[in-house]
Amino acid sequence: MKNPKIFLSVSLGLGLATMTALPASASVTADATHRSTPASIAAYNGSAEDTAATKAFFEAVINSAKAKQAKTGERAVTVTYDASQAPTFSSQIAKSTEIWNSHVANVKLQEGSGGDFEYREGDDPRGSYASTDGHGGGYIFLDYKQNQEFDSTRVTAHETGHVLGLPDHYEGPCEELMSGGGPGPSCTNPNPNQEETSRVDQIWANGLNAFDKGAFLK
Repeated sequence: MKNPKIFLSVSLGLGLATMTALPASASVTADATHRSTPASIAAYNGSAEDTAATKAFFEAVINSAKAKQAKTGERAVTVTYDASQAPTFSSQIAKSTEIWNSHVANVKLQEGSGGDFEYREGDDPRGSYASTDGHGGGYIFLDYKQNQEFDSTRVTAHETGHVLGLPDHYEGPCEELMSGGGPGPSCTNPNPNQEETSRVDQIWANGLNAFDKGAFLK
């Protein structure tokens, strides 16, 4: 009997901003049954499962990008994504892509079908998270209620940071994108700081030829 696929996920753990309304296409009503709570977030963030899931998702994207490079021979690294399953968040995804592409030089995000990862939307008590099945398939899940409670562009840009190789660092300041909810609910910054952008460029330098998995989570 084959073992079922085990999906690893890493929750965002946000206490990011004051109420941020979703686009008009998303008419969702707050539901305490499915709302992410500080207790559920704290129970997951910072755990060994959280760290392993983040690393697994990143490595799945790396492996996909390297496979494409082997076929095309191109040195430049482009990570493609499919946003068709998250239409409610199209503007936030586009803004997150713009932010990352304007901050880093050695890797670019580009929308396209059959991408290295995809965005999805829905309701989940864990909130928003990045997930992989361990076989090269990954996605970012954007939770409706969390994106009503918190700054949606920061949520999306933070999760996309995992795709590019950045782990969570909750003790960081608001200026650090991967600090997530650490700075408190008043933080709405959607931009990575210089240290984060330099780290991403280092990871993706030279078309991944110099990629060192040991650099991840240092």
